[in-house]
Amino acid sequence: MVPFYMAWWLLTEYMPMDCTLARPTNCNYDTLENEFFFTVALMVTGPLTLTQVIVIDVALPLWHRRRLAAWLGAAALIPVPFVVCLALASLA
Repeated sequence: MVPFYMAWWLLTEYMPMDCTLARPTNCNYDTLENEFFFTVALMVTGPLTLTQVIVIDVALPLWHRRRLAAWLGAAALIPVPFVVCLALASLA
């Protein structure tokens, strides 16, 4: 859930800002201060999570000669908690 939240924050809070030097509009300086933390956290947790998914859902089933379909179907459930929490947060 952490990499999804970091990516969501960067796309919804950081990317829409216009902080040009000429005419700053919609610029939140607190968000700019948090940008480094969120970017580094995404760079650390993203590849770690992707590696875990590849090892657990692809490498282990191949190693034990099991079908990939069931494991890859379970991998689709990884973003579901994030999407549910995001939907519940948007209702509040």
